[in-house]
Amino acid sequence: MLLRQLEYLVALARERHFARAADTCYVSQPSLSAGIRRLEADLGVPIVRRGVRFQGLTPEGEVVLAWAHRILGERDALQQELASLRGGLTGTLRLGAIPTALTAASLLTTPFCERHPGAKVSLESLSSRDITRGLMDFTIDAALTYLDDGDLRDVRKMPLYEERYVLLTPADGPHTGDAEVRWAQIAALPLCLLSPRMRNRRILDENFAADGAVASPAVESDTVAGLYAHLTAGRWSSVISHAWLHMFGIPKGMRVLRITGPTHGPRVGLVTTTHHPEPPMARALLETAREAGVRESLDALLKAHLSDQRPDQPS
Repeated sequence: MLLRQLEYLVALARERHFARAADTCYVSQPSLSAGIRRLEADLGVPIVRRGVRFQGLTPEGEVVLAWAHRILGERDALQQELASLRGGLTGTLRLGAIPTALTAASLLTTPFCERHPGAKVSLESLSSRDITRGLMDFTIDAALTYLDDGDLRDVRKMPLYEERYVLLTPADGPHTGDAEVRWAQIAALPLCLLSPRMRNRRILDENFAADGAVASPAVESDTVAGLYAHLTAGRWSSVISHAWLHMFGIPKGMRVLRITGPTHGPRVGLVTTTHHPEPPMARALLETAREAGVRESLDALLKAHLSDQRPDQPS
């Protein structure tokens, strides 16, 4: 069994197509197919369901795939460890992030790259479920996610910040002159919110309900970028996490207001696996995160925006 054969299997499982998998491995399709057949012969089990097209993996193949991810992940970690001993971390940090935390990722990745100029970063937007799967099968090194997520198991957690919610609303809207607003008042506005599939939206709905209100947004989006694209029209209001201000700021003609009343803001943090020895990329990112001051940076940004957007000042 060769590592190259395991790489073929991982590529095939990812691409679900022999020709595309071969392209990503820079080999011909016959070479990839032959490599996987050799892997089956070496292990003595069928791995691929064969037909005219790729039909998936056998139960034995799924087990082999899980081990392939682990073996290749350990290979990469060994290479990174040796590189760091030779004078600097090299390779690629594979970082996942839930969409609502993606906006704050640069507060970690920028100082990481400054500290480790020989390393690169691959940042991917993932669901919490995909993050758990990616950590377990070694396809990502670390992730930014909600730390109270029930799907997270056997991970190391480092809190970074707590989501703080504010109302982003037109400066000439119904709450011109107000410094703060309640959830029930927000529910009466023309709203644009994230989709109910998103954890952020479910948290907001809990806060609305705790204030005796139900939000019925006219527009729903499954991305923060999609939500902001509508807010620039100047018609809609939205409840946003203060971390989004780091990436998107405040659109022209809008302002942010504090929200009073019941507020539940979950912790967002960095998660890595508990595997030993600790992968060098994950270890380096954790060291960077300890000194990055993410919470302080975001809180200072929110304070500045709230101060700049006082009703007696221009937007």
